[in-house]
Amino acid sequence: MDYNLCDINTVTALLKRHGFKFSKSLGQNFIIDEEICPAIAEALNADRKTAVLEIGPGIGVLTKELCRVAGKVVSVELDKRLFPVLEETLGDFGNFTLVEGDFMKLDLAELIEKEFSGYDKIKVCANLPYYITSPVIMTLLESRLPIDEIVVMVQREAAQRLCAEAGTKECGAVSAAIQYYGNAEILFEVGRESFMPSPKVDSAVIRITPIADKGYGIDNEKAFFALVKAAFSQRRKTAVNSVSATLGIPKDKVTEALRELSLDENIRAEKLTMEDFAGLTKRLF
Repeated sequence: MDYNLCDINTVTALLKRHGFKFSKSLGQNFIIDEEICPAIAEALNADRKTAVLEIGPGIGVLTKELCRVAGKVVSVELDKRLFPVLEETLGDFGNFTLVEGDFMKLDLAELIEKEFSGYDKIKVCANLPYYITSPVIMTLLESRLPIDEIVVMVQREAAQRLCAEAGTKECGAVSAAIQYYGNAEILFEVGRESFMPSPKVDSAVIRITPIADKGYGIDNEKAFFALVKAAFSQRRKTAVNSVSATLGIPKDKVTEALRELSLDENIRAEKLTMEDFAGLTKRLF
């Protein structure tokens, strides 16, 4: 049966039939704007040779659109209460597979190898709750998985931070990390009225395209990320003070490194570009 999962009455009846109640701790907000999910699915540029890994299918409103454009969709869901709901809403799709578990605890490489063998492209899609946005994205990038694209919906303010370029006021440690691993862009915004229940903030859909090597010339990734995290740990302080206090590196050594890069010794982390961070890593470690 083809349910209209963007119709409030349909969704209400469906959830009532299964005795389901929303969980605030899991950040459950289901999309009820019928234009949003087709737009997200279209943004993936998927075809029948594309496999999609979805995080948290909810009641399947986005999942249905993914199944229509991709060859296979594997959705990871933590809330077992949604399993019978998904069985009802997605039962007609033969290219859908539901995997039980906590996405952050799964062996993603093993999952991809098992489920997506033979597909030309692998993409990740999700409507992410705020509390797991950064951990999920960084897990996907740091794992160096064979993923071609990540298209996710997050809170609008988070989207602005995640897609911010190094050297701009909005940039933070996670922004710089994402920029190290690939390119990020905001595709479109989604109003809070597009969800059930309606959250207190608006959202945005972003695309992250992993790139194997962006040419920053960083040999010591561990040191690079430690430096970035330290620099942003005390945003109101200068980079010298933040790095010195967090990593225990003498201030004069950090100051000298900045001078060698022709940078102001009172510069703050938000003014440092990726090339600056790369240069500081080489000089400090």
